[in-house]
Amino acid sequence: MTLQIIRTNQAPAPVGPYNQAIAAKGTMLFVAGQIPLNPETGEIVGGNDITQQTQQVMANLGAILKEAGTSWENVVKTSVFLSDLNNFVAMNQVYASYFDEATAPARACVEVARLPKDVLVEIDCIAILSD
Repeated sequence: MTLQIIRTNQAPAPVGPYNQAIAAKGTMLFVAGQIPLNPETGEIVGGNDITQQTQQVMANLGAILKEAGTSWENVVKTSVFLSDLNNFVAMNQVYASYFDEATAPARACVEVARLPKDVLVEIDCIAILSD
Protein backbone atom coordinates (compact mmCIF):
# COMPACT_ATOMS: atom_id res chain seq x y z
CA MET A 1 0.00 0.00 0.00
CA THR A 2 1.31 3.43 -0.95
CA LEU A 3 0.66 6.44 1.26
CA GLN A 4 0.13 9.90 -0.21
CA ILE A 5 0.30 13.17 1.71
CA ILE A 6 -2.67 15.45 0.97
CA ARG A 7 -2.14 19.23 1.29
CA THR A 8 -4.27 22.17 0.20
CA ASN A 9 -4.03 25.92 0.73
CA GLN A 10 -7.84 25.96 1.03
CA ALA A 11 -7.55 24.58 4.59
CA PRO A 12 -5.21 25.67 7.38
CA ALA A 13 -1.66 24.40 7.37
CA PRO A 14 -0.85 21.97 10.17
CA VAL A 15 0.21 23.63 13.42
CA GLY A 16 2.32 20.69 14.55
CA PRO A 17 4.05 17.53 13.34
CA TYR A 18 1.18 16.13 11.27
CA ASN A 19 -0.35 16.43 7.79
CA GLN A 20 -3.81 17.61 6.75
CA ALA A 21 -4.56 14.11 5.50
CA ILE A 22 -2.96 10.84 4.48
CA ALA A 23 -4.39 8.75 1.66
CA ALA A 24 -3.88 5.03 1.68
CA LYS A 25 -3.59 5.07 -2.10
CA GLY A 26 -6.74 3.88 -3.76
CA THR A 27 -8.64 3.03 -0.59
CA MET A 28 -8.96 5.34 2.41
CA LEU A 29 -8.33 8.95 3.38
CA PHE A 30 -7.56 9.82 7.00
CA VAL A 31 -8.14 13.53 7.63
CA ALA A 32 -6.53 15.20 10.64
CA GLY A 33 -8.72 17.06 13.10
CA GLN A 34 -9.66 20.47 11.79
CA ILE A 35 -10.29 23.51 13.95
CA PRO A 36 -11.96 26.76 12.85
CA LEU A 37 -8.92 28.47 11.36
CA ASN A 38 -9.20 30.67 8.30
CA PRO A 39 -6.71 29.09 5.85
CA GLU A 40 -5.68 32.48 4.45
CA THR A 41 -5.09 34.36 7.70
CA GLY A 42 -4.51 31.57 10.21
CA GLU A 43 -6.94 33.34 12.53
CA ILE A 44 -9.70 31.61 14.48
CA VAL A 45 -13.13 32.16 12.91
CA GLY A 46 -16.29 32.71 14.92
CA GLY A 47 -15.11 33.91 18.31
CA ASN A 48 -17.38 32.14 20.82
CA ASP A 49 -20.02 31.23 18.23
CA ILE A 50 -20.19 27.44 17.85
CA THR A 51 -22.24 27.74 14.64
CA GLN A 52 -19.62 29.88 12.88
CA GLN A 53 -16.79 27.75 14.21
CA THR A 54 -18.46 24.54 13.01
CA GLN A 55 -19.11 26.07 9.58
CA GLN A 56 -15.39 26.88 9.23
CA VAL A 57 -14.35 23.42 10.42
CA MET A 58 -16.64 21.79 7.85
CA ALA A 59 -15.32 24.12 5.12
CA ASN A 60 -11.76 23.10 6.02
CA LEU A 61 -12.65 19.41 5.96
CA GLY A 62 -14.48 19.85 2.64
CA ALA A 63 -11.43 21.51 1.07
CA ILE A 64 -9.21 18.60 2.12
CA LEU A 65 -11.72 16.03 0.85
CA LYS A 66 -11.85 17.84 -2.48
CA GLU A 67 -8.06 18.04 -2.76
CA ALA A 68 -7.89 14.28 -2.20
CA GLY A 69 -10.48 13.65 -4.92
CA THR A 70 -13.33 12.56 -2.69
CA SER A 71 -16.42 14.15 -1.13
CA TRP A 72 -18.80 14.21 1.82
CA GLU A 73 -20.74 11.27 0.34
CA ASN A 74 -17.67 9.07 0.87
CA VAL A 75 -17.07 9.96 4.52
CA VAL A 76 -17.53 6.83 6.64
CA LYS A 77 -16.47 8.01 10.12
CA THR A 78 -16.13 11.30 11.97
CA SER A 79 -14.97 12.24 15.44
CA VAL A 80 -16.27 15.47 16.97
CA PHE A 81 -14.54 17.07 19.92
CA LEU A 82 -16.41 19.81 21.79
CA SER A 83 -15.10 21.96 24.62
CA ASP A 84 -18.67 22.05 25.99
CA LEU A 85 -21.38 19.47 25.23
CA ASN A 86 -23.95 22.25 25.70
CA ASN A 87 -22.87 23.27 22.17
CA PHE A 88 -23.92 19.90 20.72
CA VAL A 89 -27.31 20.95 19.29
CA ALA A 90 -25.94 24.01 17.47
CA MET A 91 -22.89 22.08 16.18
CA ASN A 92 -25.12 19.21 15.06
CA GLN A 93 -27.38 21.53 13.03
CA VAL A 94 -24.41 22.65 10.95
CA TYR A 95 -22.90 19.16 10.78
CA ALA A 96 -26.20 17.58 9.67
CA SER A 97 -26.42 19.91 6.67
CA TYR A 98 -23.42 18.08 5.13
CA PHE A 99 -24.84 14.56 5.29
CA ASP A 100 -27.96 12.70 4.20
CA GLU A 101 -29.36 11.24 7.42
CA ALA A 102 -29.92 7.83 5.81
CA THR A 103 -26.27 7.49 4.76
CA ALA A 104 -24.52 9.67 7.36
CA PRO A 105 -21.17 8.37 8.61
CA ALA A 106 -20.59 6.71 11.95
CA ARG A 107 -19.70 9.36 14.51
CA ALA A 108 -18.29 9.80 17.97
CA CYS A 109 -18.77 13.06 19.85
CA VAL A 110 -17.04 13.81 23.12
CA GLU A 111 -16.46 16.73 25.43
CA VAL A 112 -12.82 17.45 26.07
CA ALA A 113 -11.13 19.65 28.66
CA ARG A 114 -9.44 21.84 26.07
CA LEU A 115 -8.84 22.09 22.33
CA PRO A 116 -5.95 23.70 20.41
CA LYS A 117 -6.06 27.50 20.50
CA ASP A 118 -9.03 27.19 22.91
CA VAL A 119 -11.51 26.69 20.05
CA LEU A 120 -14.97 25.26 20.69
CA VAL A 121 -14.91 22.40 18.16
CA GLU A 122 -12.54 20.07 16.29
CA ILE A 123 -13.64 17.41 13.80
CA ASP A 124 -11.70 14.72 11.94
CA CYS A 125 -12.89 12.16 9.40
CA ILE A 126 -12.16 9.03 7.43
CA ALA A 127 -13.35 8.78 3.82
CA ILE A 128 -13.27 6.28 0.98
CA LEU A 129 -11.23 7.34 -2.03
CA SER A 130 -12.66 6.97 -5.52
CA ASP A 131 -10.74 4.72 -7.88
